[in-house]
Amino acid sequence: MSTISPENPDKVAEFEQSLDELEKLVSRMEDSEMGLDESLKSFERGVALYRNCQSALEQAELRVRQLLDPAKPESAEPFDPDTP
Repeated sequence: MSTISPENPDKVAEFEQSLDELEKLVSRMEDSEMGLDESLKSFERGVALYRNCQSALEQAELRVRQLLDPAKPESAEPFDPDTP
């Protein structure tokens, strides 16, 4: 299982690249009149990109939880920027 960490900067770059490509794909789909075949291929690619991004975010969340409480990562509280 890979994680996003300082030791694995390729995963961060991969996430950013996937997110950028997904944003461009969505914009292109919204702004053009694609045929059915092209629309389906674009949708399939979008779903794959979304899954890559979601997986990377889940790994990042797990890493944050591990850093917050290495002994019990499942009990770590989510970060709340409004809490002093």
